Amino acid sequence: MQTLRMLGAASAVALAMASGAVADGHGGKVKIGLITTLTGGGAALGVDIRDGFLLGIKQAGNEGIEVVVEDDQRKPDIAVQLADKMIQSEKVDIMTGIVWSNLALAVAPAATAQGKFYISPNAGPAQLAGKGCHENYFNVAWQNDGPHEAAGAHAKELGFKNPFILAPNYPAGKDALTGFKRTYAGDLAGELYTKLGQTDYAAEIAQIRASDADGIFFFLPGGMGISFLKQYADSGIDLPVVGPAFSFDQTILGAVGEAALGIHNTAQWSPDLDNAASKAFVESFKAEYGRIPSIYAQQAFDTANLIVSAAAKADVKDTDAFREALRAADFVSTRGDFKFGSNQHPIQDFYVREVIKDGDVFTNKIIGVALEDRQDVYAAECKL
Repeated sequence: MQTLRMLGAASAVALAMASGAVADGHGGKVKIGLITTLTGGGAALGVDIRDGFLLGIKQAGNEGIEVVVEDDQRKPDIAVQLADKMIQSEKVDIMTGIVWSNLALAVAPAATAQGKFYISPNAGPAQLAGKGCHENYFNVAWQNDGPHEAAGAHAKELGFKNPFILAPNYPAGKDALTGFKRTYAGDLAGELYTKLGQTDYAAEIAQIRASDADGIFFFLPGGMGISFLKQYADSGIDLPVVGPAFSFDQTILGAVGEAALGIHNTAQWSPDLDNAASKAFVESFKAEYGRIPSIYAQQAFDTANLIVSAAAKADVKDTDAFREALRAADFVSTRGDFKFGSNQHPIQDFYVREVIKDGDVFTNKIIGVALEDRQDVYAAECKL
């Protein structure tokens, strides 16, 4: 078990909260359980979530918060065990941190059923945005379909007529292809679900080659995306590629390199987003960790600041008051304007980014807006 006090300097350890509100104004501490993927496949995503979250807490500047950090190893059973331990033994007030939607679906409903808040910095499965929404469940990142809806809209704008689309066979992968098809709304050369954690894509690339596809859309986060992009680049297939940021983010680009140059991808944020909060975050993250932040780090940083803002207004033990303070989203977001929809998921813009090389570093730059003020379709099914 790691706590915020015990983590090493490389993880930007601090005890913090905003303006002394928790320790002084509301007479109690806030204890947060952060479960994320820190080893094995996808560890880079979880490390960025952890680091972005801890940086936000550190910058807030008060000792009224404790963060307990655990590694779920990308295994649902481990995540559930850790969540139960945090809730029952550690007595956490808030849970956060999970990368993967299948793990979030195992942990978030159990946490909210026990009266705890779950505030997602990443996974946004459709089931938790619609009929399965809960008053104590918030998502600060997006509903899963959103970035893929943006990619579908952009593919249509680019003139794709018959793309080949693929994603891993788990909840977020299904949301991804659903979201893409919703806005692309055209013919497909092929549609595949791959194994979660897969690293060999020879069969899939052979199917793409044999198809009459005029473009490719894929959602393969973490090491899956690295493997696919390298193998695709070596295949000799020369089709335009569009994807969500998860397949072309900072956690991937360093390993992929030249193979990703020029590819368009969609996200709610980019390191070059032109607002003061984003610029300050990028510089402070680089200073703290020596690397450019990914969207995972950005989402987690915003999640930390949302919690800080709520704690400045209400005692976390006063569940109704704290919930209302979260809904108000009274914090300065790195993405600019931020507001929750009726299902407590963001209403936000999605940008088109292009992979570039800045000196020796591969990164992204914004080249347009794919969707403005986008609210997920599942909000209509949520009865909050």
